Amino acid sequence: MTIVTTDLLAAPTVTDLSSAGGSRWQLRPTTALPAGVTLDAEAIDAVVPGEVHTDLLRAGLIPDPFDGNNEQKLAWIGLTDWQYRSVFTFANGQHARHDLLADGLDTAATIRLNGQVVASTANQHRSYRFDVREFLVQGENELVIDFRAPVTFAREQSELIGPRPQVNHHPYNAVRKMACNFGWDWGIDIAGAGIWKGIRIESWSGVRIASVRPLATLDSDGTGVLDTHVELEWDGGTAAVGTAELSVSVAGQRSVVSVGSADGVATSVLRVPDVAPWWPRGHGEQALHEVHVELSDAGTGSWASRVGFRTIEVRTDPDADGTTFKFRVNGADVYIRGSNWIPDDALVTRITRESLEASIRDAAESGMNLLRVWGGGMYESEDFYDVCDELGILVWQDFLFACAAYSEEEPLRSEVIAEAREAVTRLSAHASLALWNGCNENIWGWVEWNWQVPLAGRTWGEGYYRKILPEIVGELDPRTRYSAGSPFSYGDHMHPNDPRHGTTHIWDVWNEKDYSHYASYKPRFASEFGFQGPPAWSTLTSVVHDEPLAPYGEQMLVHQKAHQGNLKLERGLGEHLPQQDSIEDWHWATQLNQARAVAFGIEHFRSLFPLNQGTVTWQLNDSWPVVSWAAVDSHGIRKPLWHALKHVYAQRLATIQPREDGLSVVLHNDTDEPLTAELALQRLATGVGGAVLAEELLSVCVPARDAVTYVLPAQIAQPGDATAEFIHVRAIDAGLGLAPAFGYFAEDTALALADPAAALSASAQLVEGGVAVTVRAHALVKDIALFPDRVDAAARVDTSLITLVAGGEHTFQVTGEKLDPEALCSAAVLRCANDLVQG
Repeated sequence: MTIVTTDLLAAPTVTDLSSAGGSRWQLRPTTALPAGVTLDAEAIDAVVPGEVHTDLLRAGLIPDPFDGNNEQKLAWIGLTDWQYRSVFTFANGQHARHDLLADGLDTAATIRLNGQVVASTANQHRSYRFDVREFLVQGENELVIDFRAPVTFAREQSELIGPRPQVNHHPYNAVRKMACNFGWDWGIDIAGAGIWKGIRIESWSGVRIASVRPLATLDSDGTGVLDTHVELEWDGGTAAVGTAELSVSVAGQRSVVSVGSADGVATSVLRVPDVAPWWPRGHGEQALHEVHVELSDAGTGSWASRVGFRTIEVRTDPDADGTTFKFRVNGADVYIRGSNWIPDDALVTRITRESLEASIRDAAESGMNLLRVWGGGMYESEDFYDVCDELGILVWQDFLFACAAYSEEEPLRSEVIAEAREAVTRLSAHASLALWNGCNENIWGWVEWNWQVPLAGRTWGEGYYRKILPEIVGELDPRTRYSAGSPFSYGDHMHPNDPRHGTTHIWDVWNEKDYSHYASYKPRFASEFGFQGPPAWSTLTSVVHDEPLAPYGEQMLVHQKAHQGNLKLERGLGEHLPQQDSIEDWHWATQLNQARAVAFGIEHFRSLFPLNQGTVTWQLNDSWPVVSWAAVDSHGIRKPLWHALKHVYAQRLATIQPREDGLSVVLHNDTDEPLTAELALQRLATGVGGAVLAEELLSVCVPARDAVTYVLPAQIAQPGDATAEFIHVRAIDAGLGLAPAFGYFAEDTALALADPAAALSASAQLVEGGVAVTVRAHALVKDIALFPDRVDAAARVDTSLITLVAGGEHTFQVTGEKLDPEALCSAAVLRCANDLVQG
């Protein structure tokens, strides 16, 4: 029967239809399964929010998709239609409106309530609200959501709208679904379906708060300004009242505004004198202030969030060298030390607040101050942006377009507009939000990737990037800068990937050239570049079971998605490190080379300051166990690259660089205090004893947020024997936060590095919480690393890639429960560059 409403304005109520709310869901395929695939039951229990893969996995009906070559074995899931069904009790008839809210449906879905079609949807990246009062009955109700097979649906849509160029093997650009769900050059092809976010029925009367946009900025005199826009919706029934009263409060300030149903939008401007501002990490505190919006009179409802008062500019000004790309927060320039972010798990419904915080802390503890949410992923949950607000991590937010041409016609056009408006409205409150970016590499693709012929005049997305998206940002979040794409040069008739202008992606190094080629670039801002390396040994061997284990084993290559990836890893060793025979040495050498390659690039780029204003590496995290560009693997183990980033992303960096006047030490002081120091400059012998061949003191003074170059004296910079000597630069005062810098006259393959048996000794002892492993050097020992996961996959180490001169000592702190001190000193666990060369 149809619910009868009354005129009483009762408090809004929610009928939670998720599993946590008590609803029971069942899942079943609705198209024929391929030969050889059977399910033990017609339907299985499902968890909502969830996805088909996780439900099948929980039921024990499929193996782990990440393991071995199961990816291919489970491809049938993406070619199958699926149905979710729930029967729930509803008894909430006193309200005028009953809305079904689906926060996330992945992707092409038809919703039926009690056998009647409510709606069809086709966008993973937005939420839906449907008035279902005509479909609901008192008592028992049946909700059915049918999902089309995602791969099949994408193919059909591609044919319908006209195929357009894209990378990888599925036409992900034909549908509004997370692109990397169809596979990427680091990602598993695991296209699935499901009710991936919350679902519920909201019952309400009178008026409700539909959306809130609290835009917090900072005046030049330190006054905080909160410009709040509240959109209201009236129920349209007899209980509706013509006006509503809203109160907005923040930091002790409060305003009350009235809004009529004819308008529907309320605006409040609050000024907060001498407010504590929000700063990115490394520049100040992350002050956050509670905002409360309360609705009264015509209805009841409230909204709360936090804001940070700040101004963020992205300056793209022409100058003598090209075009800048510079972040400026509260009037202060911020040098960017960042990384690209991908979804933290390929099965996205397993991501939690805790897992996100752990991964974002990986960024913060490495010295990063920015994460770029890449356009082939998803708009992240509130948890992600909340943690970034709290930790002072700026967020560069891509709209979800990546490496492909996109139709600008229906049915995509209206979906793109709807998702963009929702995303901007939802995320605009966050203090960390620093930039909206139209697309990833699509403008570059149009210019350089031979799209024009296959497109044959069809649209490719430019209308989104140049008109629709900037108009939406300008309307809904005018305080935040919009960029059409990355890379982008910020001028008409410019190549979009010109290093002299704006943002630059550098991929010829990984794909074609030695990493020393980074030195040929002088980018104003490098927003993508990187080098591959395998995950931790325990992570790799948990999913790759080839016998024998080898770089080109069948399962190994399942977990290497880049074109000729392992060949590029071997070629990338170049003259830097010898080619390796054993899989253990291959693993260590390629991990080390990854770390060195990226560190080499960043040190060079930072040495160009202020010409260069930042770097954003590809990439911070992984979504499954894979050989990739990530600094932290999918099991949360920080690869050697992460430790290299922690060194080169330190606020104070000393790096030895070639200059026209000779070999120099460049000091970048990215702090608010001048760096005044005495540096000990040494030229040392590499062998046992580490004889001092030349030594000088250098007095340096580097202003706050500045860089200074000092040419090294000839007796330091000019070796007697390039193969047996090196440069060591260290601050006399170890408390200045300036790590030593090393310079070499030859690559390791030509360098006389001592045998680690003679050059390095180690001891270990149990301490509270784990084991302390102390190493002592008797000669130059490069890049000492400890891999406790070889002993216990849950073990972690605090530091890595430690280079010691003769007489130097370092203690690694290892945490874990199954630790054998003697094993931690074994050759399989304790590695260094010397053993690769000597081996």
